Parts: sequence; structure tokens; C-alpha cells
Amino acid sequence: MESVSSPQGVADSVAPPPGGPQTRQHPHRLQGVLFQPIGDEGRAELVERRLVDAITRGHLRAGERLPSEAELARSLGVAPVTVREALLAIRERGLVVTRRGRNGGSFVAQHADPLSFAREAVRTSSRVALRDLGAHYAAITGAGVRLAARRADASEAEQVRRRMERLDELDGESQRRLLDDIQIELVALSQSARLTREQMKLQAEFSPYLRLVAHTSEEHRRQGAHLAAVVDAIGAADADAAGTRTDTMVAEIIDALIQLQAQPRNG
Repeated sequence: MESVSSPQGVADSVAPPPGGPQTRQHPHRLQGVLFQPIGDEGRAELVERRLVDAITRGHLRAGERLPSEAELARSLGVAPVTVREALLAIRERGLVVTRRGRNGGSFVAQHADPLSFAREAVRTSSRVALRDLGAHYAAITGAGVRLAARRADASEAEQVRRRMERLDELDGESQRRLLDDIQIELVALSQSARLTREQMKLQAEFSPYLRLVAHTSEEHRRQGAHLAAVVDAIGAADADAAGTRTDTMVAEIIDALIQLQAQPRNG
């Protein structure tokens, strides 16, 4: 099987907030995809958009230090001056602050709450747009897990199942990240590099909405139950069951977002 591992590079250098735990942690998969090369279009606007997405989607958290300009430039494949211009624009938007001194650098602003950005995105989206988001996610994810059920060994599904057993030991944010990683790993069992890369990008887009409708441990366990059923289906080589359970999970998420959209705003 083709191995799809967590992306490396500049994501390894993301430091914890000042005063936070100093234990170095392996970056989760969604953070890695955010720092893939921009490509030939290396404009400041594209770098700005990539970093803004990372902040508003919660993959760079409040108080978290960004990689240095040189590291960002190297990872994104652009000139340092391009990164500097993008960071200036993000500072002007109030999403990043700069601190001087020995422990200085660019940090995500403390008020940058991804749930607030996600709520605003839901509020300003039409019901049709939310349904379309769900259809896109279900199509890619469903295709990935169906193919995984046809290609993966039962032992590979068992490895994912063992990772899921850690869910109850984690705090809320770590639970969310583990569930995101598990979904990507299930698609990676398809042995399709293209599907896996697409799933990583799509998971980065979809994850903030998952945070909106599943931000308690009970809700995380509910999504975990869906994913556990998909793991079982993949282990049993049951492609239809894997796809159907994925469709059910996505439908529940989109219905919850539409219900949230219909709620009156406070104030």
C-alpha cells in the first residue's frame, strides 16, 4: 500500500503559545496541507489567503506563533518579500500581531476565534450552498472510503481502530483533530494519492463546520461512532456500508448546520 504520512516541513516549526506547554507535538495533518507550495502564481494575495484560511478555520490557533518569514517562503515556494507583504496585510486585518524581542515573531491574535468565523460563514451562506458543500464532501469522502474497503487489508483498518480508542483520553480540541486525522487516514487506505490530497484540502475546509456542530465530547463521540462504523466496514471489505455510513454522517452534519442557520441571532 502506498503510504500517506503527515506532511512535514514548516508545520513542524509551529511553536506553542507563550506560556503554553513546551512539549513538541507532531503537527496534525490539516496543518501540513496548509503549508504546501503555492506554485508559480506566488503572489502575496495567495499567501495571505492561505494564512487567513489557516486562522479562520482554526488550524492556527489564537496565540500560536507562525513560522518565520524565511520558513514560510521556503515552504510556500515564494520570495520572502512576498510573505512579508502578505503578513502586513493580515496584521492590518487584525488577525496577526507582531512581538519584538527574543521570543518575538508573528502570532495569531487572541480574538481570532474560528467558531465565530464559521458561524458567520453559515449565516451568510444559502441553504443551497450548505447542501452543495455537503454533497461535495460526501462525494469525495464516500469515494475514498468505498475504494479503501476494496483495497485495504483488515490489519490496516485495525491500526486506525486502535488510534480511535484514544478518543476519550483527549481534550476537546485534541478530539477534533484526531477525528479529522482519522477521516483522512480512512481515505488514505484507498491507496489513491490524488483522493487523499483532495480529502486533506476538503477536510481543512470542512473542519470548522464540524467544530460548530460537534464541539462537545458527547458530540465528538457521536461522530467517532460513525467513523468507527466506517472502519468496521473497510475492515470487512464492505464498500457499500462504508459509503452509506459516510453519507449518513455528512447528512447529519449539514442538517445541523441548517438548523443552526435558522436560529435567531443574539443581540
